[in-house]
Parts: sequence; C-alpha cells; structure tokens
Amino acid sequence: MGALVLTEGATFTPPGAESFELPPVFGFVTKPMLLVVLSVIIIATYFLLATRKLKVVPTKGQFVAEFIYDFSRNNIAREQIGSRDFKRFVPMIFALFTFILMNNLYGIIPFLQFPTMARFGFPVALSVLVVYPVYHYVGIKRHGIGGYFKKELAPAGVPGPVLPLFAVIEFAEKFFLNPLTLAIRVFAAMFAGHLILAVFTLGGTFLLTETSSIALKPVSLVAWIFAIGLTFLEAFIQVLQAYIFALLSAGYIGAALAAEH
Repeated sequence: MGALVLTEGATFTPPGAESFELPPVFGFVTKPMLLVVLSVIIIATYFLLATRKLKVVPTKGQFVAEFIYDFSRNNIAREQIGSRDFKRFVPMIFALFTFILMNNLYGIIPFLQFPTMARFGFPVALSVLVVYPVYHYVGIKRHGIGGYFKKELAPAGVPGPVLPLFAVIEFAEKFFLNPLTLAIRVFAAMFAGHLILAVFTLGGTFLLTETSSIALKPVSLVAWIFAIGLTFLEAFIQVLQAYIFALLSAGYIGAALAAEH
C-alpha cells in the first residue's frame, strides 16, 4: 500500500495485508497459534468455574454461561436442525459459537488486539475439517449415499431438461462453495475490521506525533474518536459473525437431515 506524505519529512504508510504477517514467537509457533490455544483454555476454564456450583438463583457468571448455552441450544441448534435431531449437535454448535466468538473478540482486547479468524487457515479448518464432514456424514447416514445424493442433486419437481444443469450447480454449491463461503464470511469481516481500526488508530498517532503542522494535530483526536466508535461496531460484528457461522453450520446439518420435499 502506498505511503502518504502529509508534511515535509513526515510519511504515513497505511497498514495493509502485511500487518497480518506476524513473525514466530518461538520456533514455528506464531501469536495466532498461541491465541487459539489460549481461547480454548479461557472458554473451558470459564464454563467449568461458572457451572461448578450451580444455584437456583444464578450468580452473574452462571447466568452468562447459561445464557450462552441456552442461546446456542435453542436459538441456533433447535431452530435450524429441528426438535427431533438437534440435541446431539448442541455440543458442536455451542463449541463453534464460543470458540469463534472468543477468537474474534481478541481483535478489541488491549495488548492482544489480533482476531485470529483474520488468518484464513483457522476458519477454513473449522469449515472444511469440522462442519463439512459432519453435515455430509449425517445426511448420508440418514438417507443412504444414493438417497442423499438424489435428495441434494435431483430433488422431485425439477424439470427434466434443466436437471443436469441443476445437479451440477447444486454439487458445486454443496460440496465446494458452502464450506468455502462459510469460512470467507468470518475471515473477511475480521480482516477488514482489524485493518480499519489499525488505520484510524495509527493514523491518529501519526498525526499527533509525526507531523509538524499544528493544523493537522487536532485531526488526530477525530481519528481516535472514529477508532473508539468503530471498536464498538467491530465488537457487534465479532459477535454477529460467530452467530452467523454457528447458524449456517446448524442450517447445513438441518438441511442434510431433512426429508426430501
């Protein structure tokens, strides 16, 4: 990304994709790897402590834990998969939601300030190695391999002349595009959000400390105000993207299990 010259001797280079290329902390281990491991520890520790001594009148910690679990169970898994089959998938949906949420929120936590889902490999791994095999497996197990492919690629009611084209499109969508777009949604949102926050934060710092123009220094305050406002917006998007990932994952499972209409 090109540098921007504001005053003589002061050059601002906006952050770009290189901002996500973090050097290894030690060996081949990078900061995002450590953050992923830390997220598992944080989530497990929190829910174990919050539910260790359950009370009829919940503490704040227990209330939050129960709310997150109930939201994952009833508002995501039950709604998308159906009351007949949803229970066995609740742990998976709950784990996906909390794991992605924690790793997204890193982007606004001071000193950490890096959403690990902005590294494409992490959402791809969740999509391709977790969600993708599960929803195809449960669909084949319920309908049989022939019945599953027939349901997905050649459902009743599709006119014969367009059936070959329909089958090709559905095959590409179900077996290639769905897992890819599932990963791209959260990756793109986290990547863009982190980049925008970095631009306003670093830009404000640059205007205050590096420019000699008195007229430009007050603009740094405007940049920081925008950064604060965008931080709240980014927090909302981080929660929303975790919800969307879990919602679509449950939706794919529900569609795979559903009978042909």
